[in-house]
Amino acid sequence: MRILTSTDANFDQQLTELLAFETVNDKDLLEAVDAIIHQVRQTGDEAVLELTQKFDSHPAASMQDLVLTQNELKAAYDALEESIKFALDTAADRIKSFHQRQVQETWEYTDDLGNRLGQKVTPLDRVGIYVPGGLASYPSSVLMNAIPAKVAGVTEVIMVVPAPKGELNSLVLAAAYLSGVDKVFTIGGAQAVAALAYGTDTIPQVDKITGPGNKYVAAAKRAVFGQVGIDMIAGPSEVLVYAEGEKKDNADWLAMDLLSQAEHDMVAQSIFVTTSEEQLQAVEQAIEKALAQLPKADIARQSLQNRGALILVKDRAEGLQVINRVAPEHLELSLDNPDELIADIRHAGAIFMGRHTPEAIGDYCAGPNHVLPTSGTARFSSPLGVYDFQKKSSLIYCTKEGSKPLAQVADTLAMQEDLEAHARSARYRSES
Repeated sequence: MRILTSTDANFDQQLTELLAFETVNDKDLLEAVDAIIHQVRQTGDEAVLELTQKFDSHPAASMQDLVLTQNELKAAYDALEESIKFALDTAADRIKSFHQRQVQETWEYTDDLGNRLGQKVTPLDRVGIYVPGGLASYPSSVLMNAIPAKVAGVTEVIMVVPAPKGELNSLVLAAAYLSGVDKVFTIGGAQAVAALAYGTDTIPQVDKITGPGNKYVAAAKRAVFGQVGIDMIAGPSEVLVYAEGEKKDNADWLAMDLLSQAEHDMVAQSIFVTTSEEQLQAVEQAIEKALAQLPKADIARQSLQNRGALILVKDRAEGLQVINRVAPEHLELSLDNPDELIADIRHAGAIFMGRHTPEAIGDYCAGPNHVLPTSGTARFSSPLGVYDFQKKSSLIYCTKEGSKPLAQVADTLAMQEDLEAHARSARYRSES
């Protein structure tokens, strides 16, 4: 795991190299995804079935073999052990409670001319959620995507989840039942994104696609954007943990927080920033010790070698500069008084405050969404939320008298833009 020091002459260049990552710009990848999308657009169900058999080794003989019923979802939920059912229920309740506070309502007001202006908020009709599949799959992704959509009032939520060799994680199906997912198709990859975007005889066309996936899914989402909405182009998971070497810090805790991201995959990113050289060394040693005990140690070690870093800064001001430069998906502030930093943190997907708030709690059950901007896009993006499943229409109602002064303004500005019809359209009202 590389060690960077802010006082090094080439620190800025080292940090730039550490953060460099291209998500979906590989030419061969884009060409392969475009070919899949074209095939699905041309032959619909036939292409989806063929590609699912090819890429997932799925034994399905027809599209109906890729459709799950509500009874199957309910059966998966009913069969859960009570402890697991309690955990899933608790997470779902907390996620719903948080997202209910995000609901936006229609509003309007009357201006001083007597005209009514406002905004109409409407839920999307139909959305598609992509959930990573197979035996190592993520029920938390179902909750985090489907529940906000349902809270927003989306009429129909369609879920796609790959089932390699026909195998599915029953907990994912239980989460779909609990979240109110309306239809589930056991398909994945770029073909699933294309089917959602353009529709087939079996799979309904959606208005927006959300949820994480591999590089083929990310590339496909980018390719169909404009035909449908998407949440974001998600890159590998990442965490930045910040501490200041206080006596209460536990190096083992900090190391495990870093490893909790590193075990995702070999391109996940774990960064530790501290003002204390002694603490940096303690965390480095704790990581090595913890790796010996992790089932996914090989993945985590490769991740740390590829994209991980321990960064020593001289003070809090420099630490904040690094945080805002990285704009991390997850930011942990392992401090007694994390609130002291909040005003100066401009870019982060989610901020975990204090020593007893590990990112792992946010992944599952804190309540806020775990679908977050990655690869520095927290500079301009937000977590997935209810607002992603609602759209707005402007409301404009002018009275006869109230329209006249506005029409005169519009007439003048339209003439300056050399748009005669615009000007006359407004002028007719002002002269009426």
